[in-house]
Amino acid sequence: MDENELVNRLRLNNVDAFDTLYHKYHHAIYYNVLKLTRDTTTSEDIVQEVFTSLWENRMVIDPAKSISGWLFVVSYNKSVSFLKKTLRESVVCNENAGMKYSNELEVNFRETQSILLKEAINKLSPQKRKVLELCKLEGKSYDETAKELRISKHTVKEYLSAAISYIKHDIQKHPNYHSTVVHITILSLLLRF
Repeated sequence: MDENELVNRLRLNNVDAFDTLYHKYHHAIYYNVLKLTRDTTTSEDIVQEVFTSLWENRMVIDPAKSISGWLFVVSYNKSVSFLKKTLRESVVCNENAGMKYSNELEVNFRETQSILLKEAINKLSPQKRKVLELCKLEGKSYDETAKELRISKHTVKEYLSAAISYIKHDIQKHPNYHSTVVHITILSLLLRF
């Protein structure tokens, strides 16, 4: 059963469709969240929140769009919210005004990275975005991706390389791109997909 059919069934309150999506994506989502939070308990909680959101928002999810992309964005946003909350709590405990200013700059820096990355990914062609999602978000091999998309392994490599190259170029030309540190950090975020 393809993703569109699963989402359509989910929209009809089909618990089996939800279970199928959960079992298909929860590992990939968990490991992506873990890379950001670096805390297993928090990561497990966020994954549960993501799938709770999936169920609660099942009626408004567009079955024509990638459900894996939706899950990634929700999990990423929830992870960033957790990190911001944690950062805010640590700032409150910190009496050093210089440290507080530094932490606020770090939050703004990461928010800018996230926005630039999302904008660049949204500009990719649907096929290149799908290859990026399968290889980087779902952790599928080139062979698995090629088989699922019914394209050659060579084409998968070319699409992935072109997608990463395009994202890198798009981010570099952005006015908020101002240093090698931003470049390296955004690319490391991209490699976490």
